[in-house]
Amino acid sequence: MDLGISGRRALVAASSAGLGLATAMALAEEGCQVVINGRDPDRLDGASRSVPGSIPIAGDVSGSAAAIELVRAATEALGGIDILVTNAGGPPGGDWATIGTDQYPAALELNLMSVVAMTKEAVPAMQDRGWGRVLAITSVSVRQPLDMLILSNTARAGVTGYLKTMAKQVAADGVTVNSLQPGYHATDRLAQLFGDRMTDLESTAATRTVGSPTDFGRIAAFFCSEHARFITGAALPVDGGLYAGLQ
Repeated sequence: MDLGISGRRALVAASSAGLGLATAMALAEEGCQVVINGRDPDRLDGASRSVPGSIPIAGDVSGSAAAIELVRAATEALGGIDILVTNAGGPPGGDWATIGTDQYPAALELNLMSVVAMTKEAVPAMQDRGWGRVLAITSVSVRQPLDMLILSNTARAGVTGYLKTMAKQVAADGVTVNSLQPGYHATDRLAQLFGDRMTDLESTAATRTVGSPTDFGRIAAFFCSEHARFITGAALPVDGGLYAGLQ
């Protein structure tokens, strides 16, 4: 199916690996011009070879100022941004007792304020053009908090509230704002968190397997498509049935 976004200009943050890279690849396959991003220049250059025609821009989105600079650099490289995919690595793992109060500001800056900064910088131009897509990669822990990820649970829940509010306020300008909530996917981040227990995670999903980043990327591309123009303010679990609630 043609998603109707060939020629659109996309920035995918934190896309040198994992779900970000899979999303960038899917958008490129649909004919988008894509800026990919990561902290490690060597890893980023390697990733760019798997995303046809991509423009690599090195940078760290763990703070608002750097996130704004990334959007500005991508805007200059592409001549504008039609599709913004926000993404970032997760903060350290830990529970309520082990995580100190002093660790929360950095987590909020990484997973909440970077999203606020990128959208504030990129979306006004989308509104002026009458077309835009904002898609945030968050976590199923927004719906079903994971015990050892209290920093991520807290920050990404804040992102979801921010995006839901924003979505209603820019919808009339042709800009959709959504988020995808991944569960357990076969990424480096998951390996870092769970190590030898990776195989145990398969039993937690109804599918009895961890997710494929490639499949996730295709879902992300659809949410950025012309066909998804009537979907906004949504937060979709992409988790193989891990989330057990009704809403």
